[in-house]
Amino acid sequence: MRTLYPAINANRQFWLPVSDLHQIYVEESGNPLGIPVVLVHGGPGAGISPEHRRFFDPERYRIILFDQRGSGQSVPHAELADNSTQALLADMEQIRVHLGIERWLVFGGSWGSTLALCYAIEHSGRVLGLVLRGLFLGRQQDLDWLYQPEGGAAQLFPDYYREFLTPLNGNAEDLLHRYYQLLTSDNELARLNAARAWAIWEGRISTLLPRHDAESHYGEAHSALALARLECHYFVNHCFFEENYIIRHINNVRGLPAVLVHGRYDAICKPAAATTLAACWPELHLQIVPGAGHSAFEPGIMDALIKATDHMARELAAV
Repeated sequence: MRTLYPAINANRQFWLPVSDLHQIYVEESGNPLGIPVVLVHGGPGAGISPEHRRFFDPERYRIILFDQRGSGQSVPHAELADNSTQALLADMEQIRVHLGIERWLVFGGSWGSTLALCYAIEHSGRVLGLVLRGLFLGRQQDLDWLYQPEGGAAQLFPDYYREFLTPLNGNAEDLLHRYYQLLTSDNELARLNAARAWAIWEGRISTLLPRHDAESHYGEAHSALALARLECHYFVNHCFFEENYIIRHINNVRGLPAVLVHGRYDAICKPAAATTLAACWPELHLQIVPGAGHSAFEPGIMDALIKATDHMARELAAV
């Protein structure tokens, strides 16, 4: 079973101004003359980490990572203004142009898979291929699965879901909008308590086997605020695109080589979304990983993703 490539340092790091308000953190690592690949992180709001560089062979790939608006090291932190799917897509294009890249491989997981697909739909001529993980289509049913009491996640984890509802006094009615009010409140303590509950709910259910440090890891204030505020902002706005947008426009990307890795027991992004996409995109190579949930760092998911990036490197080098 494959594991992550050895840790490497970034060759270059900078902040790119993308609007009057936002500057996004961008870094490059690996081979400056290699196949360009851009990693699109999840959330929205999750940010990148040095471990994300390690999904790619550093001798074959020019690895580009960036923190989306409001995420990670981008500034201002957890900022909702001027923050939308369309803005993030424009930022990706600005990064590509700034770095002088003609076409790149796009790698994205969870919300990153959503953004990667939206980017490829809009800019298919700039994409060499797609490696996707833990597919999130951004439909109402996908949000209901994760946040509604009758959804799949709440049924699988009723005890965790009850704790998720604590900031709402145990009432799931109008959940997203009421959480949004808390996460944008002038009351700093209310904001933080809501953000921690939101992030811990998601973190606890992201792996097949429980993480014993889930509360401390996912409840860290700085990262929880960005994740919770940005996710809720995007979700109350229906991800800033029409219902079923990706499926409706999937023909735009069917000519691209693509791999989708999805854990069979993914409780955050239901596996049925992956099979729905595959039914509309017969050329897509879908791999359902047994014994895995949602996280990119579970052994089976890591193995499949690294094999996918290695395969793409061989195929693209032969073109």
